[in-house]
Order: sequence, then structure tokens, then C-alpha cells
Amino acid sequence: MTSMRPPRRSAAFAVAVVLGLLVPPTASASGRVAPGIDHRPFTVTTGHGAVNGHLLTVDLHRARLGLLHPGSIAARDEVPDMANARGAVAGFNGDFFNISSVHEGVEPTGSSVGPEIAAGRDRKGAVPAGQRFGPGLPAGTSTWDVFGVGVDRQARVADLDLTGYARTSEGTFDLEGLNQYAVAEDGIGVFTSEWGPMSRVRSTCGTDTSRTAPCSAETEEVVVRDGVVVAEHEEPGAGAIPRGTTVLVGREDGAAELESLDPGDRVRVRPRLVAEDAPPFRFAVGGFPILRDGAPLAGLDAGELAPRTAAGASADGRFAYLVVVDGRSAVSAGMTVAELADLLRSFGADDAVNLDGGGSSTFALRGPGEDAATVRNVPSDGKPRPVANGIGVFPR
Repeated sequence: MTSMRPPRRSAAFAVAVVLGLLVPPTASASGRVAPGIDHRPFTVTTGHGAVNGHLLTVDLHRARLGLLHPGSIAARDEVPDMANARGAVAGFNGDFFNISSVHEGVEPTGSSVGPEIAAGRDRKGAVPAGQRFGPGLPAGTSTWDVFGVGVDRQARVADLDLTGYARTSEGTFDLEGLNQYAVAEDGIGVFTSEWGPMSRVRSTCGTDTSRTAPCSAETEEVVVRDGVVVAEHEEPGAGAIPRGTTVLVGREDGAAELESLDPGDRVRVRPRLVAEDAPPFRFAVGGFPILRDGAPLAGLDAGELAPRTAAGASADGRFAYLVVVDGRSAVSAGMTVAELADLLRSFGADDAVNLDGGGSSTFALRGPGEDAATVRNVPSDGKPRPVANGIGVFPR
């Protein structure tokens, strides 16, 4: 008989010791939010002060996770607003995102670093590692790593690759991007109606190793409607992309490939996100791994204290652990990434990712009998920060 209780590393609700800094937390006001969804506030006493946080444990046999997003990929919204718009019981902020820009005249897009999958639909791919925002990546990880739930209803951490092509009578071009604020050097990116009206110029700025490098001088944009080229431009454009229309943006060698296309040419565009050795995802959000097979990854930052958000999965994939810890205040000091990994492990996670933190860390909850989800942690900006995406928790 399968147990209905989430796995625990010990019988007590305890936090693993991190270099002697952490001791078991105290918990208060914990309880069942909805079938399969349990909320537990906690306080951890550490060598650098008390840390307040929230844990949401989700039984994926009785509840589900989904992507929270503001509609357009190149847009931002607050976690409680996204949660309430989609009827979620709870919401956490998600991936790091393009919050700033150093390219004159080029606006930050607000779009996320890593992949997104919503309701089984591929929304976007991951930017090159040198174009990301956030702490340094641990060895062996990449911007393509995600936390999500597969069609088998199991939570997991996996690597999502973009495979795809643009096929014409002249040949087949590989695709290097899907609705991304940065396309790989010499690559071709695809933009769909989900991108939104934001300019596509940012996708050709920076390089694979530096997001501050100048924008490319060799670009080409091709507009494909119902499988036929209807326009071409030397520079990426802006404005909403109608349904049924795809925009291809190339830089360097990718631009040269697109220049071979002319209005009237037929083009078949097929981008696809694929997880190796795993069932397809129904939901996925970008984040970098901090816990793998029950062990913290080597080289995690152990120095900087900050508010943190993380998501983890039990070894059998049945339970998801969503965590936010407050920081940068007199009552909550924050955590390092290394401490965060140990915290997730203590709650029962076998694999886990670090999500965006700092002023982005937000947890919203709609308790029993309440009409709307409201912020339950203490965002370090003093109010919720608009973010690119998030994780929503829903009853089945």
C-alpha cells in the first residue's frame, strides 16, 4: 500500500546541519490548505541570525502544479495577480529574468532566462549561459535545467533541449532559440504570438559569453505567415505577432541563411523542447540545480545571504516542495545557496533547483474560505516585485 504521507529524512521536522550553522526550526500555523496541499511557516535559527520561511508540500496525486505567467513572454506581473488570474491556491515566483540592459536604446524584455512549458505547450527556450542573470551556475548545470511535472504526474529536475528546424526548398536551417531575449551567436531564433509586442532587437545583442557585448551588426528577420514568407527585414522589429505568423530572427551566420529566403517561399518551422530520458513535461520552469540524488551539488555559494525561493521533488516524484525564505531584514537574515540546498533536503527533496531570489522572492496563498491569494512572506523590496513567471499550485 502506498503511503499518503510525504517522505521525511527524519521523524522530526528538522533541518540538516550546514557547517554547524543550522539548528532545527520551529513551526507555527501549519495546516491543510486544500486536498494534497499543506502549508507550514517556519523559523530556522542560524549562526547569522533567525531566518523565516514558508514550506508548501504538494501531493501530486491530489493536486497539481502549473506555470504562472503574465500572458506575453516578454512581460512581468506580480505573483498574487498571476495566481488569482488563474485560480491558483498558491503561487511562488519562478525563474531569473532580463531585468536590466546595457545596450543603448534597447529595453529589457522582462522575459525569463530558462525554458517555459505551460499545459504541455512549449512557450520558450533558454538563453546562452553568458546571457543569463543570477548567481554563477554550479558545474555540470546549464540554463536549460528546469523543475517541472511530466505527463506521468511526477515532479522532476531535468535538462530541456531545444530541437527544431526551418525547412525550405533551399535546405534546412537549425533553430537556436524560441521566444528568447538572447539567441546564440550565428543562430536563428523563432518568435511566436506568445512573445508579445516587445521589440525583438535584444535577441541579437550580447554574445554567448557576455550579455554586455554590443548588439550584432549582421541580422536578418523573416516573417512567415501560414507557412509562406511574407516579408523580410535587415533588422529585428517590434509589435504583436498575429496567430498563425512566425518571425525568424538570425544573427551572423544565421542571418546569412535567412537572407536566402524571399517573399513567396514556403517554410516549415518546427521548434520543440525535449527532455532526454524523461516523459514529456506538462509544466516546466527554469532554475539551476542545487540538490541531486539527495546530495547538494559541489561549489554552491556559501557566502551571500539573501531571500531565496526554491522547488524540489521527492525521490519518487510524487511530492513537490516549494520554499521561500525571507532575508535582508532585522527579523530574517536570509540564506546562502548552500544552506538552501540542505534546507530542501531536510524537508524530503531528492532533487531541487534554486529559483530567482532577492526582491523577487514571493509566496502568495489563498487559505480556506478566502477569496484571493495574498502575499504571506515579507518581500525584501517592501512589496511584490513584478516577475517573468512563477509556479502555481492548483487543486485537481
